[in-house]
Order: sequence, then structure tokens, then C-alpha cells
Amino acid sequence: MTDERLVVANDMVVSLDYTLRLDDDEVVDSSEGNDPLEYLQGHGQIIPGLEQALNGMAVDEEKQVEVAPAEGYGEEDPDGFQLVEKSIFPEDMRLEIGMALRMRDSEGQPMVAHVAELRPDGVLLDFNHPLAGETLFFQVKIAGLRKATEEELAHGHVHGDHDHH
Repeated sequence: MTDERLVVANDMVVSLDYTLRLDDDEVVDSSEGNDPLEYLQGHGQIIPGLEQALNGMAVDEEKQVEVAPAEGYGEEDPDGFQLVEKSIFPEDMRLEIGMALRMRDSEGQPMVAHVAELRPDGVLLDFNHPLAGETLFFQVKIAGLRKATEEELAHGHVHGDHDHH
């Protein structure tokens, strides 16, 4: 009976405990206090820089991973800013810097913009991912590993009791 040590590899379902910080040590996201993040390795469900760094790790192994913007959420796109008139917002809405607004693009696809600046002539919206241009520092620990089921591989994502978004 061979007890093969499971390590993170493509088509493995990985349970990941993680804390994400930026270079100012601000914690942006963490699984602490929640269930680990479950995802399917090798299917582009998490950012590329992190996915690659986890390859070959075993259960209970911990690691610090630094992910450059290009391997994370991309560089900030200067074209991702748009000045809109204040009149498009409801009058009773208090706009604040950094506030997230759910909007739809011209095709009706939902998207999120953040208020970058409030100007006399309107509101500058930032459509970049909030972590664009940031170097990401992950503290990760592999909480569990299993081989994906046929169904999960067919669908390209994990079937759990609950979906993470």
C-alpha cells in the first residue's frame, strides 16, 4: 500500500488558509475566522502568481508568497478612469472617496467602480480592480488537498456546500 503524499498540482482541489497584505502591511483579505478557500488548481480560479507559487506544496505547509501586479490583478490602467456628471446619481446619495458603486457597462454587464475624486465638474470613477498596481503579499497554508472529481473537472470548479465568490 503506497501512501502517496498529496501535493498541490493541477486538477487538485486545494483548501487554502490565507491572509493577503499589501506592502504597507494592511490586511486586505483573510480566511481567518472563515472556512479555507477551496479552489481547483490549474484552472485560473485564483490569481496566476499565487497559483504557481502553491504548486508542490503539501498539507500543513506554510509559505509567504509575493505576487507582482502583472501576476496579480494587473497594472493600473490609466484608461480605467472616467469622469461622469453628478446628475447621474440619485440626489440623496452621499458620494464618498473610495466608495464602491455597482454599475452596468454599455452592454449591460455588471461592473464595480470606485469613486476616485469628487470634482466641481463631476465625479471621477475608477474602474480598475482595487488591487490593480499593488504588490500582493500572501501568507498561505495548505489546509487540505484532494483529487478533484470527474464532475468538478468537467465543470472546472469545485462543488462544495457553498460557493465562494
